[in-house]
Amino acid sequence: MNSETRNDLLWTSRSRRSAPHPAAMVTGVAALVVAGMFGWILTDILYHGLTQLSWAFLTSEPQDAGRQGGISTILLSTLMILAITLVIVVPVSLSTAVGLAERRSRSVRFDRITRRSLDVLAACPSIVFGLFGNAFFCIYLGMGYSILAGGLTLACMVLPLLIRTSEQAIRAVPDDYRYAAASLGMSRWTTLFRVVLPAALPAMAAGLVLSIGRALSETAALIFTSGYVTRSPESLFDSGRAMSVHIYDLAMNVPGGNPRAYATAATLLIVLFVINGIAVRLTCFAGAMQNPSLEENH
Repeated sequence: MNSETRNDLLWTSRSRRSAPHPAAMVTGVAALVVAGMFGWILTDILYHGLTQLSWAFLTSEPQDAGRQGGISTILLSTLMILAITLVIVVPVSLSTAVGLAERRSRSVRFDRITRRSLDVLAACPSIVFGLFGNAFFCIYLGMGYSILAGGLTLACMVLPLLIRTSEQAIRAVPDDYRYAAASLGMSRWTTLFRVVLPAALPAMAAGLVLSIGRALSETAALIFTSGYVTRSPESLFDSGRAMSVHIYDLAMNVPGGNPRAYATAATLLIVLFVINGIAVRLTCFAGAMQNPSLEENH
């Protein structure tokens, strides 16, 4: 091959690398469209909502059907419902995910049926969980419209999603980690808690954040279970209104309620950002504890 031929091939190769591939252009345009829509929604909510946000708005009770006052009782009800949900779903989802991913004596048919059932439940509309929660928790168990019934209903709703994401996170840990731990004489449970779960923690934390986001933004399931009142709940058996329900009511049923609805939506977004940031920091801290060299680099 002479020098002229090599130059021609080199020029052709560089031309192919520099020319954008149609698939790359399509994916780039799709990413820009999605990012643009997200930015537009975020900007609209923050632009209209931040002008209404103040310390008094966060610490005072709603007045005049929500047109005046703040959302202190709404925040309290939301945090109580979320706390009940997390207390239920974290241990149950972790135990179930470990059982599905690490169980030695496998029943392939049972595992397949369990996963299909979880996938179907994760895709169910929230109104279905609301009707179930109303029939089972509120009526059959006698809880009525209460914070406890709302939290348990949300736990049923986010549990399939969290189990599946946690299972996939555990399965994504390379088997080399398990073989290395076994070669060092670690037991199966020691390997699970000292090697596998710390390695799977970042993906599990991402699944937990997604579940919290879905729980905080849920409306239909809570209207049928936790209720609609704006007063401050005095116990778990009192009724209470979550932020998502408050936004829905102000936007759809209260004339002149849009400014407070925007302010509540902005507060909900800020809460989600804070929870996401905490999850990222906890994940980095866990990674640094697992690998001290990362902490030194930070």
